[in-house]
Amino acid sequence: MADIIDTNAALFVGSIPEFYDQGLGPVLFTDYAALMAERVAAHAPHDVLETAAGTGIVTQALRRRLPATTSLIATDLNGAMLQIAREKCRSGEIRFDAADAQALPFPDERFDAVVCQFGVMFYPDRSLATREALRVLRPGGRYFFSVWDSHRYNKFAAITDAQIKRFFPVNPPSFYAVPFAAAAIDPIKAELLDNGFRDPVIEVARIDKPIADLSLFVRGLIFGNPLIDQIRARGTVGPETVYAATMEALSAELQRSPVTSLQTIFYSAIKPR
Repeated sequence: MADIIDTNAALFVGSIPEFYDQGLGPVLFTDYAALMAERVAAHAPHDVLETAAGTGIVTQALRRRLPATTSLIATDLNGAMLQIAREKCRSGEIRFDAADAQALPFPDERFDAVVCQFGVMFYPDRSLATREALRVLRPGGRYFFSVWDSHRYNKFAAITDAQIKRFFPVNPPSFYAVPFAAAAIDPIKAELLDNGFRDPVIEVARIDKPIADLSLFVRGLIFGNPLIDQIRARGTVGPETVYAATMEALSAELQRSPVTSLQTIFYSAIKPR
């Protein structure tokens, strides 16, 4: 049997957005969203663009942290994710647009800040997205984004990936390689500088996070991203089996430590004046 080639690691469709938002959001994304919003607000931008906004977790944090007079546009390529964001953010003070971060539908020098949490790892051409961020920023504007550090510093991902490989020792589903594939700092720093940004600031941020509902979190890990489609495409082991094994493994890990350690890398850089 030929190997199945996993594609569309950024395709969050069907029921995936709900599992992502409800299962993963409270553990993986909300605390880092607050940290991101603090970093952006410290520079008092007037016009802000968020790319790869997903289900609006960072969008909400930005809206809470920024003055009401600050214009905020949130974009994502996945309509199903963006629909959840729209439903959660009904204030009318946020504009939502379906858009590809590699081909932004905005004029040059439109924004003071471009923001992206945990999205750049999924861009097929990260340099192109970097150049697009530079293009739509005004001189002196800032590009803020974050990526996950490696599996070594995010044990939940290492454990989940190990369980997946246990059931699929040959040609395992590859999703859990993608979000953690941008952990090397020097290539991203060089990418920013080579594409026209200046003065990059890089910060490693660790959070020790308690998990209030482990079952909901593990549901998110298995059903809240394209891994679920990769498992189903292989057809040899059901997703509930993978869920149960991951639940057992993470439960055992949490008995040793009541929190899970998360680690990300924040970047910001300036468009020259």
